[in-house]
Amino acid sequence: MVGLGYWVVLGVFTVIGMVVGNRLKSKFAHYSRIGIQNGMTGREIAEKMLQHYRIHDVQIVMGQGFLTDHYNPANKTVALSPEVYNGRTIAAAAVAAHECGHAVQHNTAYSMLTLRSRLVPVVQFSANIQQFLFMATVFGMGAGMGGNLLMMILVATFGLTALFSLVTLPVEFDASNRALAWLDNSGFMRGDEHDGAKDALWWAAMTYVAQALGALVMFLYFLLRFLGSNND
Repeated sequence: MVGLGYWVVLGVFTVIGMVVGNRLKSKFAHYSRIGIQNGMTGREIAEKMLQHYRIHDVQIVMGQGFLTDHYNPANKTVALSPEVYNGRTIAAAAVAAHECGHAVQHNTAYSMLTLRSRLVPVVQFSANIQQFLFMATVFGMGAGMGGNLLMMILVATFGLTALFSLVTLPVEFDASNRALAWLDNSGFMRGDEHDGAKDALWWAAMTYVAQALGALVMFLYFLLRFLGSNND
């Protein structure tokens, strides 16, 4: 059921993901060495942005790890990695504002964020099914009518993964646009600092683009295999 083409596609997009990810780390490291004139930490930037949008029920916490920054709509927390939480740099300000952009989306009921949140449990369930199907393939359970059914389910799970990845794109780009607009309009970052923040956030967005392309190509691969097997 899983042919050579699968491993080729997986290998290609794994390499692409690594290249883009390394570029993001390089950009983050570069802009983490450049301080901002206002001297504010990422936490302070986040607080100011939330105050501006009159969002008082979101907590800013320090997380763990590197580039693990995220907004959790379930408990309304903006978790900033130590480098961002305590950093007084272009990278810290850009990432902190971006994550607060998600909080603003949540507060304004941004439709794509709502859709992505609803897809999370479904995608998690489908990921577990994918693991089972691959195990079934390894043990030779993908033959005959059962094989067609397994392939159909596999196509559906990859379709959900692709949908989730595609929905994520406008969510991430919109959060960055909100962050950059606020940083500029508030006067906290302008000129070269603003350009640096835009550059850093663009490469962060490219990681999601690479993931979405990989998920879409994988879905199309299994869809074409399924359609081809039915025509045989």
